[in-house]
Amino acid sequence: MIKFEKVRWKNFLSTGNQFTEIDLNRNETTLIIGENGAGKSTVLDALCFSLFGKPFRTISKSQLVNTVNAMETVVEIEFSISSRRYKVIRGIKPNKFEIWQNDKMLNQEANNRDYQKILEQQILKLNYRSFTQVVILGSSTFVPFMQLKAKFRREVVEDLLDIKIFSMMNMILKQRLKDLVIELQEIEYNYKLSGEKISMQESYIENIKNNAGIIIKEKQSNYDNNFVELNKKINNKKELEKTQKTLFESVTDQINIESKDVKLKDLRSTLIEKQKEKDKMIAFFEKHDDCPVCTQDIPKDFKSEMITTKEKEKKEIVNGLTKMEEELDKTQSRLSEIVKVTNEIQDNSIQIAQLNTSIKELEKFQERLSNEITELEKSTVNNSDEEKLKVLKEEFDGIEKNRKDLKEEKVYKEASRAMLQDTGIKTKIIKQYLPIMNQLINKYLASMEFYVNFTLDENFDETIKSRFRDNFNYASFSEGEKMRIDLALLFTWRAIAKMKNSTNTNLLILDEIFDSSLDSAGTDEFLKILNTLEGENVFVISHKQDVLVDKFKHTLKFEKNKNFSKMVVA
Repeated sequence: MIKFEKVRWKNFLSTGNQFTEIDLNRNETTLIIGENGAGKSTVLDALCFSLFGKPFRTISKSQLVNTVNAMETVVEIEFSISSRRYKVIRGIKPNKFEIWQNDKMLNQEANNRDYQKILEQQILKLNYRSFTQVVILGSSTFVPFMQLKAKFRREVVEDLLDIKIFSMMNMILKQRLKDLVIELQEIEYNYKLSGEKISMQESYIENIKNNAGIIIKEKQSNYDNNFVELNKKINNKKELEKTQKTLFESVTDQINIESKDVKLKDLRSTLIEKQKEKDKMIAFFEKHDDCPVCTQDIPKDFKSEMITTKEKEKKEIVNGLTKMEEELDKTQSRLSEIVKVTNEIQDNSIQIAQLNTSIKELEKFQERLSNEITELEKSTVNNSDEEKLKVLKEEFDGIEKNRKDLKEEKVYKEASRAMLQDTGIKTKIIKQYLPIMNQLINKYLASMEFYVNFTLDENFDETIKSRFRDNFNYASFSEGEKMRIDLALLFTWRAIAKMKNSTNTNLLILDEIFDSSLDSAGTDEFLKILNTLEGENVFVISHKQDVLVDKFKHTLKFEKNKNFSKMVVA
């Protein structure tokens, strides 16, 4: 989980030479208010610029520099991932890009593009597009998930499901195939050349030098040492493959456990709601001696009986919840074990691949030494054309075997690459999670009193049905309805991120969603959802100060004074 702590900036857009700092992990809900142009949306640009080198809004880099001070633009962000603390510093005039981990700056030898890849791929493990889909929902330059191109939708989901590793493996395999084709071209040339030598029965006899015996002895020593090393690596490979098989067998229940985890969480939510219903009914009978509707007295015996019955039902629910939490703890523990095993499998796969490369190299070297020794030994006995022809045929057989092995390897790698492409294993994983995604989307839509059946397919195209219209799409709805869909998708992606522990963060920023697209009823329903979020810091940027200020635990106000934006605690 990415835990964002603080963001600060100065000489950035309309902000002056004094740092403006926002604590991102202080309050569960924060309302950011201010007049148009006061700078309340600057936090979005500061966040995106600090992490990805570009603002949230469509603003050029040169426009980010405060026009009055015209220099020393600095944006800093602090966050933590597990036990590691990070700080990213970016500056303009002068340019600056620093990544600090646990108070130590990471090596800056790489260029800015490679340095950014380290931040996105190795630390954050998400890019700009995925970040905005999970953390930010805006009303202007933000592009909702349903308006993204198909390939970008898929990219977001791959980040959420943490399956981009397969894309990286595919790229590596693609390069290996390219190298293999070049190697095959070379061996085809040698194969043809060796055949020509045999056909021509070329007579090549090398006179043995006085030190032929010493040369043979040296080559034999190399051969023996190489043989020992080769057997060592082969044994290491066998042990790793045995371990790998055991590890794969130990995680065959992964999909079932993940599915069970989701079902348990859903059931827990259902039981909690039922418990609340029982509490409500018990409270009703305890507080009321007559019916508020018909005003008739409620008999004491009936009240007592109902309270006893509901208390008993509540006790059963509480007992069920206790057992449910125990089972959920077991499931979470198992999921943690599966993650550890999966990481170990990946490490072992890399080691096996490295050993395969080393073994092939050692085998080639061994074969060459053997041929050289054989040639030298035979040369001492017989230098005839017939003996040389025999040596040439042995060389040809070796080339032919190598040629066959490379062709088989090429077929294997082509098949492996086919599995790693978008239509292979990644699509299979996505299909497994689609029902969960669709269930969550419809759950959040219903929470906002938007009763439609929303379904995403494996290509992330939508099918939407209602009681009144069938088979219509996102573009068919009003702006308010689109906003409800965007919100449902946002919360779904965050739920999936938490489930997979991929792009999970403690931060959610909503920019002016209450100001245009959501009506009063939609606003109330959405605020109910916000109040159910746990462990998250929600920032809402809005003009509706009078309506919303009493609904948030903390308020920040931005004002503009003498052309400079300033933040005050409202």
